[in-house]
Amino acid sequence: MPFDDSGARTPLLALSGDRLIAVARAPADHPDRPDRPTGHPTNRPRRSGPPRFLGPYGRIFAEPGSRAFTGWNLLGRLPMGMFGISAIIMIAGSRGSYALAGAVTATGLAATALVAPWTARLADRYGQARTAVPATLISGSASIALLLCVRYDAPAWTLFAAYACTATTPNTGGMSRARWAHLFRADPASLHTANSFEQAADEVCFMLGPVLAAFLCTTLFPEAGTLTGALLMCAGTLLFAAQRRTEPPLAPRTAERGRSPIRVPGLPVLLLTFISTGAVFGSMEVATVAFADGQGHQAAAGTVLALQAAGSCAAGLLYGLLHPTGPPTRRFLFCVGAMAALMPLPLAGATGTGSLPVIAGCLLLAGMATAPTMVTAMQLVQRLTPPDRLNEGMTLAVTGLLGGIAAGSATGGWTVQHLTPAIAYAVPAGAAALALATAVAGAGALRRAAAGARGCPGEL
Repeated sequence: MPFDDSGARTPLLALSGDRLIAVARAPADHPDRPDRPTGHPTNRPRRSGPPRFLGPYGRIFAEPGSRAFTGWNLLGRLPMGMFGISAIIMIAGSRGSYALAGAVTATGLAATALVAPWTARLADRYGQARTAVPATLISGSASIALLLCVRYDAPAWTLFAAYACTATTPNTGGMSRARWAHLFRADPASLHTANSFEQAADEVCFMLGPVLAAFLCTTLFPEAGTLTGALLMCAGTLLFAAQRRTEPPLAPRTAERGRSPIRVPGLPVLLLTFISTGAVFGSMEVATVAFADGQGHQAAAGTVLALQAAGSCAAGLLYGLLHPTGPPTRRFLFCVGAMAALMPLPLAGATGTGSLPVIAGCLLLAGMATAPTMVTAMQLVQRLTPPDRLNEGMTLAVTGLLGGIAAGSATGGWTVQHLTPAIAYAVPAGAAALALATAVAGAGALRRAAAGARGCPGEL
């Protein structure tokens, strides 16, 4: 099995009260004997896993159970980049209306923004497995219902209803980050590497997902993308939920149990930054598709956008190899500033040479600032969010990102329609500048909140 982390000498993790202790595998005639907490530097259990030349990534994946939950999580997360384009191709091809297809997917996005935080709240309250399994089955069934409605020419309102029900899809990326946060709660350096890997994984999923979906829908049949995505999501998420050894234990109830993370000091600044960053992604996609179409190379738009994701993915992996020092709030400001500085490059390329290869190179460079920004912002979300609301806090961040993507797409589309595709690249540049302005304006509040945070350990 590619995701099998078992072995004769692999230590087990056991929960005793509110402490996670290491229990080494013992012979049958010798009882298991608890040792010191796993976070103790001199009693860390021996790990078996990837070779040392992988550096920090080898160390995090040597953690017992990490490869199993990560592998299945990636399988379940890949369809997140497939569903939108699959639905558009499927509905537009069957009903002959891109307007209907866009309206249906927009409805699903709005429903997700409303439902996802509640699903994450249930995960914090009842556990990841008890929440993810029914939520995944509902979402998978809704995807199958959608393709059946399209296939058998059901009324248009059924498409909206079916796609809205897919909003129960659990935020498996946030759940994976919550597991890393629990495993490395006393090891900030490893947690930084794990968060960097998760951001790179997001980029890979959203880079490969649309390509796979378009290939399936155009090569096999229009419903193939939605069907494959639903099957992959159900299989990956259910197998991820089955990895109980790494599932974070339920945090003790606190006086703030009923308090939404959005009211936690400092988090509104981060959420507004996520919205602005999402607007960068959404407007960049629309501007690039329109610019490539105007150059007579619409088919190349996907490849050009993939370069942006590739740049972000590479930067995220490299960022994980570093050992950042100093306050995370300072790193956050630096990363947002770098993003604001690089985002005008596509605008300069489009209004200057007007060459698609030049735009591709500009997007590759501009994309390198987004992953470090997302990694640092997510680390701050982990720090500021109360432990018993961690899944909800990270899902709110993703929800803000999705809302920003929707707003950026709409603004970019209006700019393309009324001005020019080249000028539309001013929208992501402006969104990045807005993210920087938000971060600078809220730097003081964010610094005070991080200094008094009771979340994940690390530098202040």
